[in-house]
Amino acid sequence: MRVSQCVACRAFPCRDVNHGCYVVPGVNLNPDAISMVMVSEAAPADAGDYYYAKGAPLFQQTTVQAFRDAGADVSSVKDLLSRGVYLTTAVKCGKTGYGIRTDTIRECSLLLERELLLFPKIRVLMLMGDVAIKALNCIARRAGEPRAIPAGSTYKIRAGKYFFRGARVFPSYLQAGPSFFIEKSKRRMIAEDLTAALALLA
Repeated sequence: MRVSQCVACRAFPCRDVNHGCYVVPGVNLNPDAISMVMVSEAAPADAGDYYYAKGAPLFQQTTVQAFRDAGADVSSVKDLLSRGVYLTTAVKCGKTGYGIRTDTIRECSLLLERELLLFPKIRVLMLMGDVAIKALNCIARRAGEPRAIPAGSTYKIRAGKYFFRGARVFPSYLQAGPSFFIEKSKRRMIAEDLTAALALLA
């Protein structure tokens, strides 16, 4: 299955993102083999930095390092996929500013919802940053369900236990991009969250 053949934006209604950076994972995979989905913020400004791009894309470098910090013996996105870890973004287009408007996150959560439904055996959802957290809460509210993650700073809420449709949900910090190498305290907390998540899948 290729996710990009099942999930797509047709209208591109959002006005605060770069539609030229639009991407949905085109990787070929077995949906039944995916047990963890990691959702980060938005598509990169440069397509060559995306998780599944050829070579050594930035998103792959920082994400692989995050898993290595958590003790996982991986060296590529291919290794992560073989361990049942699927990587995607909450917003499929690129950012044009520092933040992303709530209505854009809500609109793109329709795509994320369809994407998550492709994987029937998800046991862990990693929400990497505020945009991913807001997107999952949009999905829950649209279905008349309570928020998956309560309001509050990630630092305060990340120690709680949260669930969404049977999967354990970990609110964490953004791991995709150059800030990962700069913000050492967040990098340490990402490692802690991934260590806990991987223990659930062991």
